[in-house]
Formats: sequence, structure tokens, C-alpha cells
Amino acid sequence: MNPTHETILQRKSMRAFENRPIPAEVKAQILEATLRAPTAGNMMLYSILDITDQSIKDTLVKTCDDQPFIARAPLVWIFLADYQRWYDYFIHSDVETLCAQRGEEMRMPEEGDLFLACADALIAAQNAVIAADSFGLGSCYIGDIMENYEIHQKLLNLPPYIFPIAMLVFGYPTQQQLEREMTTRFDEKFIVFENQYQRLSGDDFDEMFAERAKSLPQGKAIRDITNYGQYFYQRKFGSDFSVEMSRSARMMLKAWLDGEA
Repeated sequence: MNPTHETILQRKSMRAFENRPIPAEVKAQILEATLRAPTAGNMMLYSILDITDQSIKDTLVKTCDDQPFIARAPLVWIFLADYQRWYDYFIHSDVETLCAQRGEEMRMPEEGDLFLACADALIAAQNAVIAADSFGLGSCYIGDIMENYEIHQKLLNLPPYIFPIAMLVFGYPTQQQLEREMTTRFDEKFIVFENQYQRLSGDDFDEMFAERAKSLPQGKAIRDITNYGQYFYQRKFGSDFSVEMSRSARMMLKAWLDGEA
């Protein structure tokens, strides 16, 4: 097993960190690896916010589903899907005049551009995760940055063609975090298909979730719940934070399509 492969297989989310700063040279090397991520057309359709202001970290704790470890993380990066920079460059380059001369209307960033920028940002984020792990740092993705758009828009000064797709927190993990068991993944036969997508049958689902069903909590927490699918729906998909994330993403998409934050 080569070191990169081992790093990927051993990586797990870390949510508790030692009170220990990350050396500047290590941070610089993580950033160097991040910026070498594959990118559509070499456009680098993302920006990274390096959150160093403790008051902003404290606010993000509250707006990102009350997760206190965000405030204690020595390094917090927010990855932005970013078409604002290219759009501003097109304006600077007088693309409007060129389009007018050709009898065309200058195109604005649309849905496909957003998805492409999201892909760029997330690929870069995963480069950061692997690089950080190789230096002995732990990390955790915070998808909740997609919630509370109106608050985050003002807090982070986000123009219309920006979508905060992910937040990462980094730090040296505590011993307890290092010793914590790794989570399992679904068997590849439920994830990887040859040539065409395959919908799963009821028997497939029973096999796929058999191990997770064994961990189904008991007692008042699962009142009226009879299986793992119902439990997970209530805990994640149907939860208040998930509903808020969809509402917030809808508002960000509207701002993107309207060109107005």
C-alpha cells in the first residue's frame, strides 16, 4: 500500500482538536496542494475564505447547526463556488460591447455554471483534506454553511455569483478522536454499476442497510419508528436543518439567476 492510498483509506472526520496552532509552513503546503486540484478549463471556479476572525467563527457555530468545535478549530476554510470573478473579468474585458457588435446578448452565469463551479470547489476541498491528513491534521466537512444564506451573505460579503458549498475545519486531533472507530461504507455493489444506473430492490436495501439497522436506537427517541429508513429520514432528510438548507439553497440559486444578492 502506498502512502497516499493509506492516507485516503485511514482518513476520518475529526471534530475535537488539541489547543495547538498549525505552523505557517504546513498551512502553506496544504494551500499549495489545494490550488493544484483539477479544475474545469483551468478556470479555478472557486474561492477560499480563510476565517481568522474569532467573532466570525463564533457566529458560524450558531448559523451552522450549533457545532461548537467550529469556534475551537485552529483553521477554518470556506469553499465558495465562484463565477463572480470570471463574470467581473468579462465586464472588465468589455465582452458586452463584443456581444452587441455581433447582435448577441451577453450571457449571465446560469445553473450549469453553478454546478460546474460547485464541482471545482469541492474537488479543491478534498485536495485540502488529503493534504492536511498527510501532515497529521484532522478535518471535518461542514455542509451547514449552505444554511442561513441571508446571514452568511452579509457576514461573508457574498456577491450574487458566489455559492458557499462547503466549510472545512482543521486541527491536530485529540487522542480520543484518533482512537475513535472509523465509520463503515456501503458495499461497492450498491454504489458502482456498469454502463447504466441500476435502481435497488427491496431485498437490496435490506442487505445494504443490515449492519446500520443493528445500531437503531431504542426508547423514546424512535417513537413510532419501525426501521432504519424511517429513523434516518427523521434524523437527517426530514430534519429542521435539512429543510432550512434547501430553503437557503433556493434563495442562493435565485440570487445567482437574478444576478442580485
